[in-house]
Amino acid sequence: MSLSTLGLFVVAGLASLFMAWVIGAGSSGATPFAPAVGANAISTLRAALVVGLLGFAGAVVQGANVSEAVGRGLVGGVSLPATGVILVLLIGASLMAIGIKTGYPIATAFTVTGSVVGVGLALGGDPVWPKYLQIGFVWVLTPIVGGGLGYGIARVLPRADVPERYSVPALAALVGIVLANVDFAYLGPGRTAGSLVDLSQQALPIGAVAAAVAISLSVALSVAALVSWDIRRDLSGGLRRFLLAMGSLVAFSAGGSQVGLAVGPLLPLFAEEGIVPVSAILVGGGFGILVGSWTGAPRMIKSLAQDYSSLGPRRSIAALVPSFLIAQFAVLLGVPVSFNEIVVSGIIGSGVAVGGRGAIDAEKIIRTVGAWAGSLLLALALGYGIVVALGA
Repeated sequence: MSLSTLGLFVVAGLASLFMAWVIGAGSSGATPFAPAVGANAISTLRAALVVGLLGFAGAVVQGANVSEAVGRGLVGGVSLPATGVILVLLIGASLMAIGIKTGYPIATAFTVTGSVVGVGLALGGDPVWPKYLQIGFVWVLTPIVGGGLGYGIARVLPRADVPERYSVPALAALVGIVLANVDFAYLGPGRTAGSLVDLSQQALPIGAVAAAVAISLSVALSVAALVSWDIRRDLSGGLRRFLLAMGSLVAFSAGGSQVGLAVGPLLPLFAEEGIVPVSAILVGGGFGILVGSWTGAPRMIKSLAQDYSSLGPRRSIAALVPSFLIAQFAVLLGVPVSFNEIVVSGIIGSGVAVGGRGAIDAEKIIRTVGAWAGSLLLALALGYGIVVALGA
């Protein structure tokens, strides 16, 4: 490898680390615990510490799917060279910086996806329409599903005829079922990814379907029983602890989802060249998210917590439960998603349930959606146009 090529690889790696820092310092590092801080369930600095550790853990054990999709699944027939990777990350980081400066909510998922597709197509790659349809499907349904679930949960939790000693454990059981079935690194055969259900199926002397049902129900009932016991002995404290648990799960899911936006473009460059294994790339991206969360997220958490201070623990739970479910669904599919879109959708749904349509700022929603769509199209156009212009 020539010295100039090595230099490009180093620059690409540093650009990826910077993007990971931006992700950790930005919305994905702040959003999961901002509702909990706003509800006075945890301090700002402690939230930043916890979200950094959980984001790192999520990146390492759940980051492969989205990283593979961003690195190899968005454009067919071509791998991004070092200069292309640098360009993708510079476009994403620049648009994020513009969003922070102007106050427009630019989402990393939209900018990185658009720039990868734009650069890849300009280099002669083929569009991968099935993946684009899958991504578009998740992006469009996220506010509908997230808002709908947030609305439904927020309508149920304060009801006198559905005591919280029953409703909150039911939510915990749903979360437990998901946890039993999501994939984690090294739990599968041969240290591949696998779920708790997969791990248990190998040990139980019963059929695969029966084992999956038995393990899922066992985890769900165990989690529900623990939450029920905690709420029965201390209602306000139990709600606060469940809120913190949901914030932790969302932070973990954010690491597993968002790390792919930072390190995904590196996979074809580093892994295919045999320079760095995928696991090490994920660790590096997780470290960048960790540092970003510890150094940059406290200010963002404090700012967002002021916006979320009126939520209270029940509305915060109503926003975070669908956020966790949607995030894990996206990780399973390998779809890059915006955590701003996920969490804000749940907050809007829970807000409508409590305050009616007057709780919605229609102008702000339109501005946000416009910024998301505009950043996707702008990133795609910049990636394609810059490559074409330099090639000319």
